[in-house]
Amino acid sequence: MPIKQTPTKPETAKFFKSISYETLAASWFQMDGWEVFLPMTDHGSKTDLVISDGTHFYRIQVKSLDTHDDNIVVESQWEGVDIDYVLFFSRLDNWGYITPPFRGKTRLNSDGHIRFHQHHKNFNMMFARV
Repeated sequence: MPIKQTPTKPETAKFFKSISYETLAASWFQMDGWEVFLPMTDHGSKTDLVISDGTHFYRIQVKSLDTHDDNIVVESQWEGVDIDYVLFFSRLDNWGYITPPFRGKTRLNSDGHIRFHQHHKNFNMMFARV
């Protein structure tokens, strides 16, 4: 079995972990039949994924959080940018939330935010409710 021989710098490891949640969400959307597009960069546009049903396109922002607590306050990082949904993943637990874009700060578990279990079947079932 291959063993990684070189250490990863902390800032690189953090980036890799963030990208892994974007890739996970992309694979779950594809499992559900969505077309998934990955922007080459998202600086300024705050778009990690674009999904399409063949007719409509939706811009998705993906965030991961180091928390067990879904009652935490999260802050908008996409002011003035037109996105459709934000996906929050807990890095420490097996849950996440689908939210509309919001302004300012809000509790992650606020009304209108949809909790999902980090499994493709549950995620896709919950995303169908938005």
